[in-house]
Amino acid sequence: MAKGYWIAHVDVTDPKAYELYRSANAEAFHKYGARFLIRAGAFSLAEGAARSRHIVLEFIDYETALACYRSSQYQKAILLRRCAADTDLIVVAGYDGPQPPTASQEVVATTAKGFWLGPH
Repeated sequence: MAKGYWIAHVDVTDPKAYELYRSANAEAFHKYGARFLIRAGAFSLAEGAARSRHIVLEFIDYETALACYRSSQYQKAILLRRCAADTDLIVVAGYDGPQPPTASQEVVATTAKGFWLGPH
């Protein structure tokens, strides 16, 4: 089963108020088993536009990720965040299908077999 994720891009406008939001969101994140994969780490903008912080939260599945967002606990936290940050947030289902071959798999798949012949 594919996991669910929140991907958020954030510009904090009021650091003190944002700390209140972070304290408030902990209840929902704990209840729904959220796990931070990325939390405002260093980044390099490769293309497009960016905000100053990037957060990726992982959930057991997409339905749980949506339930957390829609929960009364998180809806209370949102009110605090809206006064403290400009945020773009998506809830997305993970991918659980086939992956491209690794470099070692490509070599094995494309390398011709060789034989050693010697005198009997």
